[in-house]
Amino acid sequence: MIPKSFGLLFYLKKQHGDKKVNRPIYLRITVDGVLKEMSIKRSWDPARWNPKIGRATVSKFTAGRRSASNQTRPPTPDDEAQALNAYLDTLQAKVHEARHQLLMGGKSITAEAVGNIVQGRESSGERPHLLLEIFQYHNDQVKTLIGKEYAKGTLTKFSTVLRHTRTFLQWKYKADDIDIRKLDYEFITGLEFWYKSIQHCDHNTTMKYIACVKKMAIRALRNGWLQRDPFIGFNLAFREVEREALTAEELETMAGKNFGTVRLAQVRDIFLFSCFTGLAYADLQKLKRSEISTGIDGGKWIFTRRQKTDTASRIPILPMAQELLDRYADNPQCKAKDKALPILSNQKMNAYLKEIADCCGITKRLTFHIARHTFATTITLSNGVPIETVSKMLGHSNLKTTQHYAKILDRKVSQDMQALKEKLLAKPITALKEGRRKPG
Repeated sequence: MIPKSFGLLFYLKKQHGDKKVNRPIYLRITVDGVLKEMSIKRSWDPARWNPKIGRATVSKFTAGRRSASNQTRPPTPDDEAQALNAYLDTLQAKVHEARHQLLMGGKSITAEAVGNIVQGRESSGERPHLLLEIFQYHNDQVKTLIGKEYAKGTLTKFSTVLRHTRTFLQWKYKADDIDIRKLDYEFITGLEFWYKSIQHCDHNTTMKYIACVKKMAIRALRNGWLQRDPFIGFNLAFREVEREALTAEELETMAGKNFGTVRLAQVRDIFLFSCFTGLAYADLQKLKRSEISTGIDGGKWIFTRRQKTDTASRIPILPMAQELLDRYADNPQCKAKDKALPILSNQKMNAYLKEIADCCGITKRLTFHIARHTFATTITLSNGVPIETVSKMLGHSNLKTTQHYAKILDRKVSQDMQALKEKLLAKPITALKEGRRKPG
C-alpha cells in the first residue's frame, strides 16, 4: 500500500537531567502520521544545529570548501559539521531506498518497516535471505539433477565457489554468512581482490568463480529478494588466452615414440585419438563402441552428445583415429564396459602427459585439453577444413566459441597468401602493372 504522507527528520533529542553540551541525534520517520524514532549513534552541540533543516550549522565561508592545501591541517569545527551532514545525507538516502525497496517488493510501507531496513533488520515476522544459504540450496538442486540437466563437474565447480565465498566472508567481514541485500560493488571488487591476491588465481579463473556468485544474485533478483543488480558497473570479462596446440611435427614425434611402459603408450594413444577427433576428455571417457557406426558417406563416424552442453557431435573417423580404435578392439576392459578406449582419470592422464612431453622433447605444458585445440588448428583448419565444419564436429553452438579454440597458424596464413599470389601472377591487374612504370 502506497502511503499518503511520508517524512523524515533529524533532530537533537533533549534528555531529562542531561547536563552535557552535546545531545544525541535521532532520526524520525513518519508514515501517514505514525512515527518511528531511532538513534543514529551520534551527538552534536545544540548551539551549532539548525532545527529547521535538521543539519549541523556550517559557516557560509567554509561551506562546501576544502582546498587541497588544507588536507593536512587538523579538522576545524566546520570540517566536523560538513562530515556530519554528509553522513546524515547518506542516512536520508538509505531511508528513501528502503521505502523504494518495500514498494517494489509489494510490501506495506510503514515507519516500522522502513526503520528496520535502515537498521539492517527485516520487518516483523520476516527473515533475511542469506547468500550462502541461497548458494547451498542451488547446489542441492544441481546435485539432484546430475545426469539429467547438469554434469558432475558443474556441482564440483559451484561447491568450490561456495567454499571460497565462505572463506572470503570470514576473511573480510568476520561473518559466517551475509544478507543478500548487502551485496554491492564493494563486495564484488573485494571478492575479486581476494581471489587474485590471497588465492593467487589468474584473471580468467577469478571471473569464472565470480560468475557463479552472480548467478546467485540473479536468482535473488528474480525472487524479489534484491531490488538492484549489484553487478552493475562491474566488468565481468575474460581476457583472451593464447591457446597452445601441437604442431604436425610434434604429433609425428609422439606417434613414432617407443615408450618403455605400457601405461605411457596407452595414454599417448588416447591423447592422439582426441587430437584426430576433437573429443574432450569427458566425452571420450563416456564414448561407447555402440556410438561408432556407419555415416552418410559409408565410412565410420562417431555419433555422440557433448557432456558439457548436451549438443550433438558427429565426427567422421580419420584413418589414424581408426588405427587407434583397432589397437584396442580386443581390450578386456573396453569389451566388458562397451568402451571405445581404456580411459584413466583426468588427473592421471595429465600427469602421464607431462612425462610423455619430456620423453618427446615437447616443451609445451601438455594437458589433455590441448588435444582438442590441436584438432581445431593443426588437423582441420590448417588443412583447409572450413571453420563451420570444424564447429559442427566440435559440438559448438556458435562460431564464436570455435574461434576461441581455433587459432589460425602462421603456416596456414602463408599458404593462403601464397595461393593468392599465384592467382594474381596468373591474371595480373593491368592498371597496377602499368602503374609500376617510371614517369617519363
